[in-house]
Amino acid sequence: MTEFKSGFVAIIGRPNVGKSTLLNRIIGEKLSIISNKPQTTRNNIKAIYNDDKCQIIFLDTPGIHKPKHKLGEHMVNSAQSVLSEVDVVLFITTPEEDVNPSDKHIIQKLKSTKVPVFLIINKVDTVKKEVIAKTIENYTKEFNFKEVIPISALKGNNMNTMLKVLISDLPNGPQYFPPDIITDQPERFVISEIIREKLLHYLKDEVPHGTAVEIIRMFDDKETGITNIDATIYCEKNTHKAIIIGKGGGMLKKIGQDSRIEIEKFLGSKVFLQLWVRVKKDWRDNPSLIKSLGY
Repeated sequence: MTEFKSGFVAIIGRPNVGKSTLLNRIIGEKLSIISNKPQTTRNNIKAIYNDDKCQIIFLDTPGIHKPKHKLGEHMVNSAQSVLSEVDVVLFITTPEEDVNPSDKHIIQKLKSTKVPVFLIINKVDTVKKEVIAKTIENYTKEFNFKEVIPISALKGNNMNTMLKVLISDLPNGPQYFPPDIITDQPERFVISEIIREKLLHYLKDEVPHGTAVEIIRMFDDKETGITNIDATIYCEKNTHKAIIIGKGGGMLKKIGQDSRIEIEKFLGSKVFLQLWVRVKKDWRDNPSLIKSLGY
């Protein structure tokens, strides 16, 4: 019988180095939201890569950073907890003249892990080769990485090489999920993340980071074939609520339209989406509310 490889792989790194872009590129579907704003991912999103010879379960962790509130603490703890639960760690960074101070903090955490750690240098399409070489030289002085692989998750450069090397390092194992499953996250979670991504895209400064999205109701109308979704956007201040709604409801309408288009692609059906905005003061420092919102 042909050997079948399987395992769990953590994608870890500081905020905004392209972890979610990498995951989406590997899976070929948009499961993790993408934004040029840091600290976008809040949960360990499980995505599943399948082919005839292997199954890889990826965990896209929140960026490790210095937390400013209870939600931030949850995000950092969530990222660090996966290190003891996986077979391989992909440590993502970007080309740097010197080792990034935040990366030094992460490397210290990695020194206690007993599994292979790959250094994945992302966004290599944005710099000269000399900078990439310097990055490799400096980072390998800090840690004994099993592999060092420069890539561009956005352009797809060297992704096949990375996957080939990763698969070769995984143990023989079972197929944990059916081959047609690409995530263990429920539809409601993915839909709420799509809406939150649009908030990150359209809103500025601290406003989008103080938002959360809850799917209140979701059902299919059998007569029309339309999926009806009611979602609530939570924010921390009345001023933020006014910004999210916008003049004459214009901002909320744009967020809703863009969200609906992407949700329709994800579900493969027509969608009627209604968005509501509610203020929950300082919700990011309320542990029970954080938990109720799925974090």
